[in-house]
Amino acid sequence: MSEALSAHPIPAPAADAPDQAGPTDEEIRSAWQQPLVLGLAAAVAIGTLLQLGLDAHGVIGAGFAATLVALAAIDIEYRVIPNRIVLPATAAVLVLQLAFYPDHAAEWLAASFGAALFLFVPLLVFPAGLGMGDVKLALLLGAMLGRDVIPALLVGFLSLWPVAIYLIAAHGWEARKEKVPLGPALAFGGILVLLLSG
Repeated sequence: MSEALSAHPIPAPAADAPDQAGPTDEEIRSAWQQPLVLGLAAAVAIGTLLQLGLDAHGVIGAGFAATLVALAAIDIEYRVIPNRIVLPATAAVLVLQLAFYPDHAAEWLAASFGAALFLFVPLLVFPAGLGMGDVKLALLLGAMLGRDVIPALLVGFLSLWPVAIYLIAAHGWEARKEKVPLGPALAFGGILVLLLSG
């Protein structure tokens, strides 16, 4: 019996097992701390302040927009929207919105959870096309935009079409099977609608 056991040793865990858990904190930081990403986030934040004004709405919006740029960069790099960023950002936006604009509390809360539910239902039906990170990102969009989250989601989904057309034109019909990260599209829709809504 002992010889049989020694002839078939218990295999050691695969060396790449930790990678299956997703990117590390250091990898996530490296994705959004690249000079290009930081520069774009700063430019978007400043542009948001200039557009919305130097009041509570403008400051909250600037932080929101800069966070979306960082999340988009991470999603492009690793196909993940990390909880450690999107959930605290959502909580901060909701707390600030409720503190400065309590009269719109019902709108912020309904839009936040409604947008998340809007993406969560398709996730149950077609899990390969969406991720829980996208659902949590919708939660953040609703917390900031209120009822304007509806056009933001629409713009985000529509902005995927040029990408899809390019991929098919460049790589053929098989490119339709490629998974395109939704986070950057939702971030684009959220920032654009925020700036246009004033």
